[in-house]
Amino acid sequence: MTSIVVVGSVNADLVARVPALPVTGETVLADSMTVIPGGKGANQAVVAARLGGDVALLGAIGSDAFADIALVGLRDAGVDLDGVETVEGPTGVAQIWVDDDGENSIVVVPGANRAVDADVVARHHDLVAGADVVVLQGEIPLRGSEAAARAGRGRVLLNLAPVVPVATDVLALADPLVVNHAEAERLLEESERPVPESPFAIIAELHALGPRSVVLTLGPAGAVVLEPAAGVGEPVVVPTPHVEAVDTTGAGDAFVGALAYRVSQGDRLVDAARTAVRVGAFSVATHGAQPSFPTADDVLPSVRT
Repeated sequence: MTSIVVVGSVNADLVARVPALPVTGETVLADSMTVIPGGKGANQAVVAARLGGDVALLGAIGSDAFADIALVGLRDAGVDLDGVETVEGPTGVAQIWVDDDGENSIVVVPGANRAVDADVVARHHDLVAGADVVVLQGEIPLRGSEAAARAGRGRVLLNLAPVVPVATDVLALADPLVVNHAEAERLLEESERPVPESPFAIIAELHALGPRSVVLTLGPAGAVVLEPAAGVGEPVVVPTPHVEAVDTTGAGDAFVGALAYRVSQGDRLVDAARTAVRVGAFSVATHGAQPSFPTADDVLPSVRT
């Protein structure tokens, strides 16, 4: 039985370094461009596997030249790729601009990821059902994510990035729901719930939507965790180490992948988050997404007290 199954996107990332992110109607000259493996699903699977997890990925690649590039990091990390199907057409591509401050702007062209629907999940039902942790995001068709959540018999980690309108019963399976501040605001707005200013109040509103537990990520401010089922009735702040950010691309995926790994090892959610913020901080100190992820042998930055 595989401990972690990630059902999600597989992309090739086209990363351009620019002095500043372009505004509407502006043309900027890039300093360089590289093509590296990416996709939220693939990124999260790579992180969990590099940290020591037993990980399988369920997804799709196309029949073009980007397919092999998209799988390089997964193969190197030892992720089980038996659930990755090949479909006619283009592989998913993300066009990423990174400025001198490490901030980014991303446009995703889904390509083959659109094929990861309920039928694909049904073909790999035993893989999903046998996992201790099923990890989901918003970059594949909603029908695929919902089918995977319902098929899972283990813990469902639902990272609503981007925010998609999941069914109420699927949201109720999330343990945890993981969103950043912007995603939380959008999710609450679309659910016609108030959007408070305080992270504590935001996480309470998110929990009222039905998930079993919630993790709200706040970038350099760390994360807030609410896990009532574990006897943690009040939100817990998890601070992150201070590091000099070079490239924030993939930092959220680094957090989620590490969170999934530690949860699969039996950590309480708040303890898993304490590791995950350190993994996220490690990732922003290096360019790229998958190339920046740590292994179990790397020394993670520590939170100064």
